[in-house]
This record gives sequence, structure tokens and C-alpha cells, in this order.
Amino acid sequence: MNANNNGRTALVTGASRGFGRAVARGLAAWGWNLILTARDAERLRAVRDELAVETHVAAIAGDVTDAGHRATLAVLARGHAGLDAVVNNAGTLGASPLPALLEYPLAALRSAFEANVIAPLGVLQAVRAELKPGARVVNITSDAAVSAYAGWGGYGSSKAAFEQLSAVLDVENPDLRVYWLDPGDMRTDMHQAAYPGEDISDRPLPEESVAAVLDLLEGERPGGRYVARELDRIAAEVAA
Repeated sequence: MNANNNGRTALVTGASRGFGRAVARGLAAWGWNLILTARDAERLRAVRDELAVETHVAAIAGDVTDAGHRATLAVLARGHAGLDAVVNNAGTLGASPLPALLEYPLAALRSAFEANVIAPLGVLQAVRAELKPGARVVNITSDAAVSAYAGWGGYGSSKAAFEQLSAVLDVENPDLRVYWLDPGDMRTDMHQAAYPGEDISDRPLPEESVAAVLDLLEGERPGGRYVARELDRIAAEVAA
């Protein structure tokens, strides 16, 4: 167990792989207690077992689009005496290979909005009574929310909606700090699904964007939109 356990607890969704797993590892190294969730029970169990030697980890598999699962996460949070942070990382790419909007299956678009907009808000609604004063919310977004890329209309529009939702949450809840973070391109399963059969080994590993999450959770930045690479640049300039 981490001798530097700081007593704080974070809920991380989509924690079984990719960026969510990298964030969970980073938080464990910094002494955070963890509540982890993801749909893949086997992978989630492996992450729990890995990190349990460093910190306290509670992990429960499930889909954050399911209200019953979100209620269970709230019970877990209550058992941990509340939450100091929520990292809303779980989401979906949507239709793959990426279709143009005029060919986009509307059922898949609805599912993308359900997973990328409605579910993370549902998580926050479920745990709202367990959020401690000053708790941090980090909603994971994308540059596709602010830039127009052919084929990315479904995913990008859902992330754009998520960003506006985050901005309003920040205004409505001055007792919290709400951040929406663009981690940049990463070498993840989701990014690979966007480019099936292509080599994406030139993309950075998700671990390279974790410092930005720690910066937002450990620092004193005001709520708002941040880009991981920009935060890294600022940190490097301060350290120089």
C-alpha cells in the first residue's frame, strides 16, 4: 500500500484500458483511493489487482449508461465517505469505420450521445450527494469537439455537447471545479477503431497525457477547458 496515501478518493469511469487505466495508475501513484468502473469485467479486475498493492481500490464492472449501475457507484462513493474527484472518461467512438454524416446510422448517433453526454451527466447526478465541497470533475473531451474533421461528425458533435454541458455545470456549481480536458491523440483501442487496419504507432501512449489530469486535480486552476499538451508546455516552462 502506498505510504503516501492522501486519503482522497476519485471515481474513474472507463478504467479498464486506454486513458482511463493510465489515469487510474497515475492517481494510485499519487496516493489516491480509487473507485473504478468499466464494462469489461476481466480487464477491470486486472487493473484492480495491479493497483491494490499501491492504494485502496474498489472496482465494479458495469455500463455507465445504465441507471442502476450509476446508483451502485453512488453507494460505493458513500462507503468511501464521499468523493474528492470524478474523472468522466468512459465513452464511445460511435459508428466505425467513421461514416460521413449523411450516411451516419441514426441509431448509432443516439448511442454516441447516450454514452458521451447523457451517461457522464447521469454519473454526476447519481453521486452529487457524495461530492465533497471543492471536489474536482474532469470530463474527458477531444479536439473533435472544436474542429471539423471529415468522418468525425458523430463523435465530435457528442463531445461538443459534452463540452457545453461541462461549461454550464461549472457555472451552476461554484462549490465544485469542473474541467473538460482534451488529452490529444493517443494510441488507444478507440483511436485504432477510428482507423481500422492502419498503423497508429506514431500516436503518443495515453500515459503521456496523465500529468494533465494530475495537474487539474492537484493544482488550483480555475474550471474550464484545457488541452493536455498545453498544460505540459506550461509546466515545462515553469520548471525551466
